[in-house]
Formats: sequence, structure tokens, C-alpha cells
Amino acid sequence: MAGLKYLSGFGNELSSEDPRCPGALPEGQNSPQVCPYGLYAEQLSGSAFTCPRPANRRSWFYRILPSVKHKPFTAVPCGNLTENWNEVEPDPNQLRWLPFTIPKSTEKKVDFVAGLHTVCGAGDAKSRNGIGIHMYTCNTSMVDRCFNNSDGDFLIVPQQGEILITTEFGKMMVEPNEICVIQQGMRFSVDVFGETRGYILEVYGAHFELPDLGPIGANGLANPRDFLCPVAWYEDRKVATGYTVINKYQGKLFACQQDFSPFNVVAWHGNYTPYKYNLKNFMVINCVAFDHADPSIFTVLTAKSTRPGVAIADFVIFPPRWGVADHTFRPPYYHRNCMSEFMGLIHGHYEAKEEGFLPGGASLHSMMTPHGPDAECFEKSSTAELKPERVAEGTMAFMFESSFSMAVTKWGLQTCQRLDKSYYQCWEPLRSHFNPNWKPSKP
Repeated sequence: MAGLKYLSGFGNELSSEDPRCPGALPEGQNSPQVCPYGLYAEQLSGSAFTCPRPANRRSWFYRILPSVKHKPFTAVPCGNLTENWNEVEPDPNQLRWLPFTIPKSTEKKVDFVAGLHTVCGAGDAKSRNGIGIHMYTCNTSMVDRCFNNSDGDFLIVPQQGEILITTEFGKMMVEPNEICVIQQGMRFSVDVFGETRGYILEVYGAHFELPDLGPIGANGLANPRDFLCPVAWYEDRKVATGYTVINKYQGKLFACQQDFSPFNVVAWHGNYTPYKYNLKNFMVINCVAFDHADPSIFTVLTAKSTRPGVAIADFVIFPPRWGVADHTFRPPYYHRNCMSEFMGLIHGHYEAKEEGFLPGGASLHSMMTPHGPDAECFEKSSTAELKPERVAEGTMAFMFESSFSMAVTKWGLQTCQRLDKSYYQCWEPLRSHFNPNWKPSKP
């Protein structure tokens, strides 16, 4: 949407007020006896009060009515959104999905919440430790409905169609090749402009952070200045027919009614905000000598566990870059991993599997399940001339990597009917090149 403005910086202390109400932010304190313009002060806490300062997250709203003014919550159907990881038996196979189907608007109107489908996950929202991976497929905007997730953070990856997200902090337009994060407890509504699809990584119990850079230094990967937060925008709108607030709580959906728009925040300040990021701004670090570097060098955001160096989930991308390694098999190596790897494709062709892995589809290589380049990629790359070349030009693939052993839902394995049961066949043509008589080349 033309004209949207943003504040920049990751985790910064920010403040914003709608220009229609200058001076709406109280001066010198958070909760005055009477707020400017007769507003209510309300704090949104994203961490315990006593967290160390570097990890302490909260924001203050100055709003027309507080969020507590609503009718009681009641349970509503969850559709294909679930936290039941025991619906079907475990499946350790390599799994790949064809592009997930987007419902036609001529057949059925489906908004963002109704179009949420859980593919896989692990852990438990009640104990605040776990992960969920969802698809959203929708064709209509949310009208007089908003959503908030009491269980964790949503990292949203649009794949087809831009989405306009209205939050209590303001509006964000998020397009394919951008991501956004809506943190725990933040209310938002999604407008779409046609058939729309994307991926969601949900984490319980931790917030996303920028990865530590170590010997890389002070700069590189996703730079803090490139993260954008919305500016304050409010609507003072009564909804006589009722406004619905949908709350994801302990893996279930609940709804309540109120007679006004929740997007009534005139001003806010704090460091707990939604944000977006354009993946084209990622500063790629890559091998310039030999061997294939581990994909952790492509980490955009991480949600850390309590174990040092082990993530609940990492968001990793495979952006356009140069490949220059000498004496090296340049595509990803064959691998068995103590982590689970869920991959998606926003656009283009993924280098290790140019056929079958399509935009809007996905793959899951579970804990210790073997995976790697298909036979065609291996043969081609084993004999290729090793000259400098562009890799992944016009492509953006990504990975949700987790230390959890994820279970696939019934929808993911059966109901969606998008599982590619022929996936294993891409490795069937691999043949032995073993030569017991091989001798090293003479210098």
C-alpha cells in the first residue's frame, strides 16, 4: 500500500503516535492519572517483568478503549489448526508436498484464520516449549475479525500474494520475498488481494532474535537496521453487529465479541512490536575457497532454546549468491541431521532438486532421515566446470530448522492430498562410482 511508513531497527526502543493526535504519548511516565486525549494506558508484556534488561520486552499502548472490554471467550472450531501430534503414526520417510491448494473464491470464501492448516510440529503450548509449522491458503480479507496468538510467535512467509496486516501498532504490507513476525499476544487482521498462500513458523516459549555473529564481526547476515516496524494508526469505529476477536490459546481457538475495533491505539512506545524484513537485504556469507559451508551461515532469525547453540527453531534462507569454491561438490552435501529440516520455496528452482520441489510446496527431512541432492544434480555437479557462477539466481528457498523431532499431522499426511508419494524415487538412479583400482593423480 502506497504511503505506509515504518520505523527501522531490530528490538529498538521505539515510539509512535498517529499524526492526527499530536502529543498523545505521555511525557516522562507510562501511566499518568489522566492520559492525553482521555486515552487508556495499557501495557503488553512479552517477557517476565524480572527478565534481564537485554531480554526484557514490553510496549505501552494509549488507546481509546482497553482490550479488556469484551464479552466472554467461547470455544470455536479449529478447522485444520491443531496441536495434536498423535493423530497418526510417526513417519520417518523423506516427505515432499506439491504446492498446497488455494481455495477458489468462486467456490468458498476463506480468510486468513479459516485458511490455517497445521503441517507438523512438536512440543506443547501449555509448557511453553515447542514449535508448529502451518500453511495459510485464503482468498478473502478478514472483515470485523482479528486474531491473536496467546501460545507463541508467528513468523509469516508469504509465497503468493501480498498481505496487508493491520495490528494494534499500525499497518504493514508484506509481499513475497519479505517476512514478518507477529509476536505473542499481538492482535492483527489480514487483508488479501486475491488467491493467497504462505508458510508460518510458530514457536512457543521464546522470541526470535538475530543470530550471534561470532568471528563474522559486527556486520553481516540480516542487519538490524533493515527490520521495519509499523507506525501508529488508529480507527475509532463502532461495530454494532459485533467485532470478533479470535484467540489461539493452548492449541485451541476461542472467540469473543466486542462492539468496537481493537485497532484503536492512538500512540505507543516500547521494544515489543511486530516487524517485517525484506529477504533481498540479507548480506550473504559464503565459501570463497573450498567445501560447502554449513547452512547455518544463512540464518536470518533464531529462537533459542535453553541449551547453548541449540535452537527451538532457526529461519534460514538460500538466496542468490556467487559459487566459487574450488575442487568442491558445490550443491548441499548428503546429510543426516540431529535437527528436523522443513523447507519451502517462495519462487524459482532450488539448486539441489530442480524438479518436483515447487513454489508453494514443501519438504520435511526429519531427525536423522537421510537427504541430499537428487541423482541428476549429483551427476551434473560432479562433472561441472568449476568456474565462478551465480547460484539460485531468481530463487528464494528457505528452511525452518528445529531441534524438535516433529510429527506430521493427519492433514499433512492425508487430508491435504498434496503429499508426493514418489519423492523417494529422485534418489533411486544414484549408482555406485566405486573403483577399487583408483590411484591418486601424479603431480
